[in-house]
Amino acid sequence: MTISPTSPAPAQGRHAVTSRKPLPILTEQQRAALRPELLEVIENRKSGLSLNHVIGCPLDCGYCVRHLFDNFAMKVPRALMSDEQAVDLLVGHRFFQPHVTPVQLLNRATDPMLPAVKPHTFATLRLLDAHKLTNHVLVITRWRVTPEDCAVLNSFRNIKLTLLITHSGIDHEHVEPVDSAIAATSLRTAFEHAERYRTILYWRPIVPGLNDSDEHLSRALELSRYAHATVFTGLFYKDQIRAYYRDHGFPEPYAEGARRKVFPEALEHRILGAAQSRPAGGSPLFRKTSCAVTYAHGVADFNGHYGVRELCDICPAVQVRRCAEAWTPPQMRKVVAMTEALGGRLVTINDRAVVVDGLDEQRRYVMQHSLGYQVHDVTKPHHLHRHGRADLGWPVMTKETTP
Repeated sequence: MTISPTSPAPAQGRHAVTSRKPLPILTEQQRAALRPELLEVIENRKSGLSLNHVIGCPLDCGYCVRHLFDNFAMKVPRALMSDEQAVDLLVGHRFFQPHVTPVQLLNRATDPMLPAVKPHTFATLRLLDAHKLTNHVLVITRWRVTPEDCAVLNSFRNIKLTLLITHSGIDHEHVEPVDSAIAATSLRTAFEHAERYRTILYWRPIVPGLNDSDEHLSRALELSRYAHATVFTGLFYKDQIRAYYRDHGFPEPYAEGARRKVFPEALEHRILGAAQSRPAGGSPLFRKTSCAVTYAHGVADFNGHYGVRELCDICPAVQVRRCAEAWTPPQMRKVVAMTEALGGRLVTINDRAVVVDGLDEQRRYVMQHSLGYQVHDVTKPHHLHRHGRADLGWPVMTKETTP
């Protein structure tokens, strides 16, 4: 049976997907005006293959990654193809492995819970579930989640579904026009109704001088009571986003842009200190998305972060044990073959990561998800205690680096 955005949800009492017309599909002329990257429906990211067949968002968050694709001005969601075509592309993708590869859904150029987008989100989830896949599927939103939505999310029987609610607490109305109270309400609703899916508080971006006051930290930690786990992280302050801040007179949080997320050492220490001094209650804090997602589902981290042991110092002991039991350095012969097949060269395998040369992020991540072991680029070293973060706000490194 073909399932479209207007198809009803499986019987769940009286709940069903709201019926509405599918989004119009962009014409060839409209597609020609887009940057080629936006037309690439599938992109391999650290938290999984990212499926993005709907683009366009009216929420206007000043730090949105849509700036990187020159489509921030595209406010009305439109489809690049049908949900059926998108799922076929995903499961047939050369980097997709059934029951292994994590999947992110509609996280790059729209919000999956917008009223016009939500039917496509649910239809795509249903199609994936109908394949009897047990892969992790991540849905990231800052918009409204209702009890009726939760009934649909609970209806899927096979996929490991995680709903990540983005909440920053930023009250600068131009940097983030969307009231954070919307996300807070969605988090409580999603957590209270969660049965088959899991809910994560995605506390981001945390930016010095904008939403890092003691009051901001206290509110977020209190909100963590309504989540199975909490991830805290910083700001992608790439050149395009920095230019947008400057053009609109927004307060510039940092003196320069950065390739990785910016999260200063002092800010992390303040957050961890506030978490330790809070009253009992609240979900565990994690530095990495995959760590939080897998903890919430009771399985080991699919990104092999256990190799970067300093990340584990805040993890619950039960999760550290899970990851330790699953974490095994891969065999040299297997890694050499995989690296060469992807067009790169193996440099070394150490007790933290596989280190390669000549592989872009997409190909490194397929190795990482396959091996359950970190895979790093020799030309972009990961410094101790700041794995995957920009150097801004951290001491100048000398010899204390890891490739």
